[in-house]
Amino acid sequence: MKISTDHQQVIDAAQRFSKEVLRPAAEELDRSERFPEEIYAEMGKVGLFGITVPDSMGGAGLDCLAYSLVMEELGRGYSSVADQCGLVELLGTLLGAHGTEAQRTTWLRPLLLAQKRGAYCITEAGAGSDVGGVKTTAKRDSNGWVLSGSKLWIHNAPVADVALVLARTDPNAGKRGMSIFVVDCDLPGVRRGPKEHKMGQRASQVGELHFDEVRLSHGALLGIEGRGFHMMMSVLEKGRIGIGALAVGITQAALDASVEQAKTRRQFGQAIADFQSIQFMLADMAKDAEAARLLVRSAAMKIDAGEDATKAASMAKCFAADAAVMHTSNAVQIFGGSGYIRGYEVERLFRDAKITQIYEGTNQIQRMIIARKLLA
Repeated sequence: MKISTDHQQVIDAAQRFSKEVLRPAAEELDRSERFPEEIYAEMGKVGLFGITVPDSMGGAGLDCLAYSLVMEELGRGYSSVADQCGLVELLGTLLGAHGTEAQRTTWLRPLLLAQKRGAYCITEAGAGSDVGGVKTTAKRDSNGWVLSGSKLWIHNAPVADVALVLARTDPNAGKRGMSIFVVDCDLPGVRRGPKEHKMGQRASQVGELHFDEVRLSHGALLGIEGRGFHMMMSVLEKGRIGIGALAVGITQAALDASVEQAKTRRQFGQAIADFQSIQFMLADMAKDAEAARLLVRSAAMKIDAGEDATKAASMAKCFAADAAVMHTSNAVQIFGGSGYIRGYEVERLFRDAKITQIYEGTNQIQRMIIARKLLA
């Protein structure tokens, strides 16, 4: 797949940021589990937020392929930080496509400049893979809306300034009875749960957001009432491509580390790279990383061409995530005992990879989508 000169410049810029900023900070951030404020601010300055948001709205104005290239390189550096790029991309896409001028001025531009932090709120105790199970409600009154309910496992919940919240506005209309609201997290009635302590991607803050009869103005509604489910779903293809690309970056980082280890570690008087069993593991890593990369880029190009990318995005995300989990495990094996020790990159990569099989739709859901498309 030929990459244009413009896209190669995107790769080079993201690669430099990943190498010079992310990789040196990854171990400390993983250990401390703190939000990387200084890196977040720098990402806003160098234009790593809102890759596909039109430049007239403050974004980079690039295509989905460029977004996938950025996510791969950031995932190669540290996936917790790559997640921030992906999160702002989804929020920016929704606000850019459906937001009012007031909503864009108040929230979109500050998000793209890293002056504000956002959260994307769908998941509830009974609504994970089944988005239709959302119980959070927004009831209209004379002054606007009253929002009630709880969201859990929400990225940036402990640090968010604004949340895009999917809520049920018509309890009898199923998926057509959901709407999205732009919620200032400093409003009375918004409560944050404690930060969760995760297995991997530990610098990406996750927690609960509770809405206790939060009063919202009429202007808090994003887009058209009753179209919230479809609006949220419309960005998931791009989200899955982003996570697929992030997973490719993790696999590539594991391959890079494993090749270096195989060349330098000696056993039985020779480099372990001389053993065919190690060679086969490296070969499988390389071929699956390349296959995942091509699937992700092909799906991104379908979006850019205006084609239906549903199946392609699910295939890319599913394959890339499974490959990342399998091959980071193999990287730990190649490193032997040291690969199991905290502080070694492959140990962190192994933990970071697992969530890619779960968020943006579990890989079981991706297989259902693929099969449904095949059998339609």
